[in-house]
Amino acid sequence: MKLLLISRRLACLIVWSPITSLAQAAAIPLWPSGAPGAVHGASDSALAAASLVRITPEGEHVLTHVGEPSITPYLPSSGTGTGAAVLVIPGGGHSEIWIDHEGYAVAKWLSEHGVAAFVLQYRLAREKGSTYTVEGTELDDTQRAIRTLRSRSKEWGIDPQRIGVMGFSAGGELAELASTRSEDTAAEPADAADRLSARPNFQALLYPAIPLDPKVTSQTPPAFLACGGQDRPNISQGLPKLYLAFPDARLCGASRLRRCRSRLRCAPRKPGFRFRLDAFIP
Repeated sequence: MKLLLISRRLACLIVWSPITSLAQAAAIPLWPSGAPGAVHGASDSALAAASLVRITPEGEHVLTHVGEPSITPYLPSSGTGTGAAVLVIPGGGHSEIWIDHEGYAVAKWLSEHGVAAFVLQYRLAREKGSTYTVEGTELDDTQRAIRTLRSRSKEWGIDPQRIGVMGFSAGGELAELASTRSEDTAAEPADAADRLSARPNFQALLYPAIPLDPKVTSQTPPAFLACGGQDRPNISQGLPKLYLAFPDARLCGASRLRRCRSRLRCAPRKPGFRFRLDAFIP
């Protein structure tokens, strides 16, 4: 399985399309009765409202004020599915969500290659006036999305033991948190889905923001790591440190990366530069 990816700072990932054509399926709320801890007070009406969308001069759709977290499914056509599924988590500095090239476009590509993909819209911890937190609210939304995929795996034709996360920038931080701080069940289960595991089976972190205290153990899911060599130091230098935190990382030589539990690829960012990744899908 191969995936073509380029940096947010380059021209594009896939040719821009209107959000109506990229988001082919309707978003599915993660909590049908409302997300726990969602802001609904009159003074916080902006945060409680439906997501707001702004469009950049390049045509990118950027979301803010996510009131209810959701996933948008991109399922393979009949007879082409591999059974694998990926939760795609776009970034935006935890203050917005760049939903097109880090979300819908990636999910569309995956579905066209037999992988069921689901784009996460999560509540934002760092937009103005937010009372949410990254390791609380945003992580809760991410874990609930993984549990939702497992609870509806038969319906969507996916293997509950082949569910991974792919995160970009701030979304990469959430993917890493979900991979290293998963619990067997939710602290206060709201329904049967909350009693399922939120641990992904594999992870792909693309130029991710990295938690200050990554909790990597022998139980951490296999990872694919990628960043730009000229990215911010906390990413371009932090990602190799995360790679070395994996228990077997020090055993991996450059010629053996394909055989290792965790893989690292750093590449220079320059106009027109493209690189291909093997998606770490078992």
